Amino acid sequence: MNIELRGIAAAHGWPSPGCRCASCGRLRAAGVRYAPVAALVDGVPLQDLPRTEVPGGHEVRGPDGGLVLVAAGPGARPEPAPGTQYTAVLLDLGGSPGHLGYLRRTGAVTPATQVFAVHVDHRLPSEAELERRMAFWSRPQDGPFRTLVLGGSRSGKSAEAELRLAACPDVLYVATGPVRDDDPAWAERVAAHRRRRPAWWRTVETTDPAAVLGSETGAVLVDGIGTWLAAAMDESGAWDDPARVLPRVDGLVAAWRGTAARAVAVSDEVGLSVVPATASGRAFRDMLGLVNQRLAAESEEAALVVAGRVAELP
Repeated sequence: MNIELRGIAAAHGWPSPGCRCASCGRLRAAGVRYAPVAALVDGVPLQDLPRTEVPGGHEVRGPDGGLVLVAAGPGARPEPAPGTQYTAVLLDLGGSPGHLGYLRRTGAVTPATQVFAVHVDHRLPSEAELERRMAFWSRPQDGPFRTLVLGGSRSGKSAEAELRLAACPDVLYVATGPVRDDDPAWAERVAAHRRRRPAWWRTVETTDPAAVLGSETGAVLVDGIGTWLAAAMDESGAWDDPARVLPRVDGLVAAWRGTAARAVAVSDEVGLSVVPATASGRAFRDMLGLVNQRLAAESEEAALVVAGRVAELP
């Protein structure tokens, strides 16, 4: 099946008329405009093909008999009948990338399915950002492939890590932070992370991510390396003698290098902060900087997140 997109934007186009947001302004400054969704399927306009309504969208049958799923509009998550498999899907990936993961999980989207982003609008900052995201949503779902995502506190690094795996049919989320039932603020922060993740993601809480990396072959998100290191230093008695935690660091790096998973790890970039006032703080900073360097050296990709914006590191 040959699908030619003549337009990919939401109903009013992108940039949206009269909109003063940065996304629309960026496109106007570049002299770029995307037309509302329009496509040819094997040379036939999408709207002229036989159509069946489904919740959140519709299906069309191509001239060659192939089946295409089309989202109704921005925010729509079309729901196919059980057992249906599609030749192609046109989805609101800018707003709901996790729906692609859901369709892959149910078998409606297979490795042979063509995937296109439509209803694109200023929910995305730029056309370059759409291309960047499509690159990792189209990537093979299994590993080995390693990505290290770095950033300061509240930089958006966890959201970026989750976004990179949003289109995977199954993700194991490895939470390395402590359980703090007596800290309401921490509990709400954990709850916010859970609400942001697709409901079908699995979660394991452990201070031994190396064991998980050694056994998993699918998508794994480790969040984060800083909380793991703090726990490892506690368990190793390394606050006064940082060298005691080095065997744990070696074990994590070896597991990261040897994993068969498509793994994304989140870590704090500590080198941009003030110099810690205590010896233990300086020991943690120095050790985390070492861990980050070693993991980055064993990663196919590394990225730095600052104020929600992502810089891919060479």
